[in-house]
Amino acid sequence: MLTKSWMRAAFCAVALCAAAAHADSFPAKPVTMIVPYPAGGATDVVARAVSEQLASAWKQPVVVENRAGAGTTIAAAAVARAPADGYTLFMTTSAHTISGHLYSNLTYDAVKDFAPITLVTKVPLVLVVNPDVPAKTLPEFLDYLKQRGSEVNFASPGNGTAQHLSGELFKLATKAPIMHVPYRGDAPAFTDLAGGQVQMMLATITSALPLIESGKLRALAVAHNKRVPALAQVPTFSEAGMPGFEAATWFGLLAPAALPPERAQAIYQDVSRIVDTPKMRARIESLGGDVVNSTPQEFAAFIAAEQEKWGKAVKAAGAAQP
Repeated sequence: MLTKSWMRAAFCAVALCAAAAHADSFPAKPVTMIVPYPAGGATDVVARAVSEQLASAWKQPVVVENRAGAGTTIAAAAVARAPADGYTLFMTTSAHTISGHLYSNLTYDAVKDFAPITLVTKVPLVLVVNPDVPAKTLPEFLDYLKQRGSEVNFASPGNGTAQHLSGELFKLATKAPIMHVPYRGDAPAFTDLAGGQVQMMLATITSALPLIESGKLRALAVAHNKRVPALAQVPTFSEAGMPGFEAATWFGLLAPAALPPERAQAIYQDVSRIVDTPKMRARIESLGGDVVNSTPQEFAAFIAAEQEKWGKAVKAAGAAQP
């Protein structure tokens, strides 16, 4: 009887261990990656490239779900309410750290309600001007602003966007009396910029690159700490004589706040291996991005810095909405 009891106990222990191992295996079902923009944009492109490789590595579908609207806040609210089990991920941008300063009625906290997993890439902004502007370099443009700054308008794809707020930070840094002109998206902003109705814009490299390459816009400086391959001939602001001016949108992966740290770390490691492949790096760099591939801890520190920076920009611009 002792032997049978011992065998029964041993069998139960093995079964419990097997059940625990199965419960800890991730993922055991399809994963949803929510994107806060329509299909086809740069965020969606990066999300689908990553999700495709994750599905292959995890042997489970990773479904990209586009939930556009309200400056990424509709998607963010859905993620914040989701179970914190790793089966709902959020590929978002700098708008996530701007929205909390813009809107007072959000149902979530952009920091406290999310678990950082990894900052995949930064997409620096580039200062572009209409070719009729006589300045060929950043120092020449700064001199031009001292003489005729009140005649210069800067475009953005909308109030409260990274492009708008970066323009306000540029205005603060240069003390130039330039005027903001918001548009409904990049396309109409670029149309008027190329046509001369506005004179300058801090634009994402991804969106501005075709117009720069065609000569319809002139690139003066990249708002990043180093040059980017897509615009290797264009200096950084620091190289051009305006040190410390950096502005970028970014693509990063978040999850609901209560995600266990060990699961966040495991997801980060899987995503990191994908992002670090030559194929993925080339894909990101072709979009004007600078691959970051940060740890969850590094991404958390980055988000805190972004919160502070964009908070100052929103206050300076008077862009907060009731």
